Amino acid sequence: MSMDELLTAKQLQELLHVDRTTIYRMLDDGRLTGVKVGQQWRFPRSGIQALLEGKKTAEIHTAPAATEELPVHCIQPIQDVFAEIMQIGAVTTAPDGEPLTEISNPCRMCQLILATETGRAACIASWRALAQQPDKQPKFMQCHAGLQYARARIQVNGTLKAALIAGQFYTDEANARAASKRLKTLAQTHNISEQELQAAARAVPRLDTRARGEIGRWLQRVADTFEQITNERTDLMSRLRSIASMSAFETPTMR
Repeated sequence: MSMDELLTAKQLQELLHVDRTTIYRMLDDGRLTGVKVGQQWRFPRSGIQALLEGKKTAEIHTAPAATEELPVHCIQPIQDVFAEIMQIGAVTTAPDGEPLTEISNPCRMCQLILATETGRAACIASWRALAQQPDKQPKFMQCHAGLQYARARIQVNGTLKAALIAGQFYTDEANARAASKRLKTLAQTHNISEQELQAAARAVPRLDTRARGEIGRWLQRVADTFEQITNERTDLMSRLRSIASMSAFETPTMR
């Protein structure tokens, strides 16, 4: 086979629209075959074409689960401390709004809503809308329950993999009558005691512009830390896979 029939890892990334980590994962699990040319992997074009046309095409475009890349065991305690210090609620989600961590410091109102199937679905929809905001910097918005939240992006090799979402408060300009009406609708929609929900809402803090700005600033700093941890871990895992692959191919044959 001539060299022009072999693709580099970068060419394969562009062809399959995946990142380098996914290429090596596919190599490890047998979805791809490759050969070593010096210290670099090369991939036969004919095999790639067959993969694209075959039944495994859908598997190629399935992005690796965010939990495979984000070290949740490291992120969770940092998120817990951040939420406790700032006296807000926080959660790290995938771009589709599905939570990757446990919710830190949830208020009673959120606990009541999240305890119901419909309420949890509504919360995830709100988190998804936040995670997919195009703005780079955190920007507060109102969730389905009328509380304020903002998000900071967590990217791996330039790709959005998660969002740190924090908030769980009213603004000091919030309209009490509108909030009461919303709570009544929430209680009916999610089959929650209206009296209990109203009591829980009264305990939700109201924050002014200065406090919101401080939360947004620290939210971005914590998310940047998560991003750095995740990128360093991803790079390390990629290097370990490369070492494992080289070892498998370069082990001398016993005579």
